[in-house]
Amino acid sequence: MVSDEKKAVENEVEEVIEPEVEILDADENVSSGENAEANEKIAELEAKLDEAENKMLRVQADYDNFRRRSRLDQEAAQKYRAQSLVTEIIPALDNFGRALQIEADDEKTKSLLQGMEMIHKQLIQALQNEGVEVIESVGLPFDPNFHQAVMQVEDENFESNTVVEELQKGYKLKDRVIRPAMVKVNQ
Repeated sequence: MVSDEKKAVENEVEEVIEPEVEILDADENVSSGENAEANEKIAELEAKLDEAENKMLRVQADYDNFRRRSRLDQEAAQKYRAQSLVTEIIPALDNFGRALQIEADDEKTKSLLQGMEMIHKQLIQALQNEGVEVIESVGLPFDPNFHQAVMQVEDENFESNTVVEELQKGYKLKDRVIRPAMVKVNQ
């Protein structure tokens, strides 16, 4: 498209220049005023050609930038394609974890818990295969990028600004935080 515009401008320049050159060759007694007028016309057409070339280069650069942005958007969409599914599954995973914490009194309950543990492990493995990771918290320094502090406590066993307890697990998909971990932080 841009090269077509450039060719059109070049053709226009040639159409104007060639007849004037032929006129100059045919009539060697051209006055200096006509010669100056022809030179002005040539300069004007060359300026138009330069302008068209600059416009073409700008359009080409814009198109290259558009292609690069589109490619990066597609790569990001592919990388984080599971984000909405992971966001929906995490609360169910939390409920699974709570259900697994009950005490089993009889054999039926124990076998039911064992089956639930197997399903829980399969869910976690499927999420890990998609790039989901649990955000580690306890004993690590508080990081507002990965942790959400909901309480502060004073505990001599931990250094200042260290996560003491994890109240809710946090998850990240590859390098993007899906849900920060809710934690207690030592003052």
